[in-house]
Amino acid sequence: MRLPVPGPRDVLTAIERGTDQVEALIGAVPRVLALLDDAERLLVRASAAIDRVREVTEAANVIVVRTSAVVDDADAQVVRVTGLLDTFEPSLTRLQPTLETLADTTSPDEVRALVQLVDHLPALTATVEKDLLPVLGTLGSVAPDLHDLLNVSRELNEILGKVPGIGRLKRKVEEDDDELPVT
Repeated sequence: MRLPVPGPRDVLTAIERGTDQVEALIGAVPRVLALLDDAERLLVRASAAIDRVREVTEAANVIVVRTSAVVDDADAQVVRVTGLLDTFEPSLTRLQPTLETLADTTSPDEVRALVQLVDHLPALTATVEKDLLPVLGTLGSVAPDLHDLLNVSRELNEILGKVPGIGRLKRKVEEDDDELPVT
């Protein structure tokens, strides 16, 4: 392969072109300087934008970490609630008709009365424990005494029935009892 060697004409053409190009190059210097100024301004703005993007990214990372913690807590609660629902689902399914009937038939007055009853339960419990339970405990020993009293009452009635004139008095009392209005 042959390498071209410039001749004298090529040198003259290059010089002519060179002066035109030098003049064009000198004319382009102000434009190049203006472009450099614009580039510097763009660089400053780009640097500020990059700094702002970095700040936003860091803030977003903080929010992502916090959000991740919230999501983890929510997941843990979902697991707990799911376990509870799985445990209580059969009972709640069986109770559903009862709860619906209760909701349909319970009036606000009944709810207020129930709340009042619950408010009175401590005093009622204390009274039952202090006064009623001791009496109920002695009923076992009272029953034989009542039975004996009933026997004595029957015997007394038989004895009185044998006393002369008591039969007429007894009939008179029974007639008077029959005439009394029933209330």
